[in-house]
Amino acid sequence: MNSTARDYGEGIDPERALKYAIQHHRGERTEIVEGVIDNVTPSWDHENAAEEIRDQIRPRVKELDCVTGSGNLDLPGSPNWYVPDLAVAPRELTKGGGALLPDQTLLVVEITSEFSAETDRVVKRKRYAEYGAPLYLLVDRVEKTVTLFAEPGRLGYTKVDGPHPFGTAVRLPEPFGIELDTSGL
Repeated sequence: MNSTARDYGEGIDPERALKYAIQHHRGERTEIVEGVIDNVTPSWDHENAAEEIRDQIRPRVKELDCVTGSGNLDLPGSPNWYVPDLAVAPRELTKGGGALLPDQTLLVVEITSEFSAETDRVVKRKRYAEYGAPLYLLVDRVEKTVTLFAEPGRLGYTKVDGPHPFGTAVRLPEPFGIELDTSGL
């Protein structure tokens, strides 16, 4: 290696470099889970589940002056950059084009597929709690259940409601204060 190449490598933060590359990648939904780059290509069934939830929470989201979407979530100090299936965030935080932190959301929703089920059930649940996402809704299409995690802490969520079979009404606590119909998931 010549001295010029060696000089450029000094002082580069690998986490920052990796996250920069993901942000400027031309793929639609690319995330980093525990240092592994993953291109997310949801199926129509997957998108239908997200739309069912979005449609039900939309009136309350508007009242709260929030936005729903699949925007980037950064988990600083870790090799993670998530693109949730659905998140709710205050409108003023979504202006500016940057990633949000999980604790800046009101709700994060992940919808499992055959390939992402264990990641969504274990890894993302742990990380969302660690980074303060107040509510994490896991729609497990493999098990056909819905679980709501609340009260995040460094060791995980301290309150768990579920798993409930599809078709069970699940209450989203304040600031939502609504019953989520899971029969269409």
